Amino acid sequence: MGKIIAVTNQKGGVGKTTTAVNLSSMVAAKGYQVLIVDLDPQGNTTSSFGISKKNVEHGTYHLIIGKSNAEQAIIHTEYKVDVIPSNIQLSGATVELIEMDKRENRLRQGLASVVDQYDFIFIDCPPALDLLTLNGLCAADTVLVPIQCEFFALEGLSELMNTVRNVKKMYNRYLELEGILFTMYDGRLNLTLQVVQEVKKFFGDKVFQTTIPRNVRLAESPSYGMPVNYYDKSSRGTKAYDALAEELLQRSR
Repeated sequence: MGKIIAVTNQKGGVGKTTTAVNLSSMVAAKGYQVLIVDLDPQGNTTSSFGISKKNVEHGTYHLIIGKSNAEQAIIHTEYKVDVIPSNIQLSGATVELIEMDKRENRLRQGLASVVDQYDFIFIDCPPALDLLTLNGLCAADTVLVPIQCEFFALEGLSELMNTVRNVKKMYNRYLELEGILFTMYDGRLNLTLQVVQEVKKFFGDKVFQTTIPRNVRLAESPSYGMPVNYYDKSSRGTKAYDALAEELLQRSR
């Protein structure tokens, strides 16, 4: 059975989608069967794999609402990663879910038929603690949290961990923390080192040793519709996500 990892942070602009896209691509490049679920109505993961958001006939929205099954929604890409795509339609799902039975488990139920086909399933959650994120956390085995090295990241991390604890208590008792990942990392800044020290004090070995630097190639690759390891194999961003994939695989073993 595949390991399901929700990549989430309610704060936007922390490298959440960048991490979901490039980590999944790196794991797939190492020979594992990988699926990524775009659970964000912005659909940035979808376009990062070169998939047109306008032409999505079966996607995460249809899967959650029950109009399509996972097999119909999956798109096989040239980057060895399968994608369940998303677009702005998904934003309407939060309203429709309110009246549904077991609304927090709709994604988990939708993925049940394909979970055995993959080694890893990554869920790119939206930057909000809403019903969509709740579905991502209820479907997941673990949570991977990318954060920037800034003061407000600590406040957001505290709120998110409270949510994870509540979800574990009420809906998904198997949910665990995969790890905390520092993104847009600059070790020359004192604030960066202070934030890292503070987070490590609370989370210990749950903090990934790998850090993701600010990198122009990471910012450019989505506009070309490809993960960074296909856009520029020698970039610092590629090397960082390759190291993160190795660390994740070691933990998973």
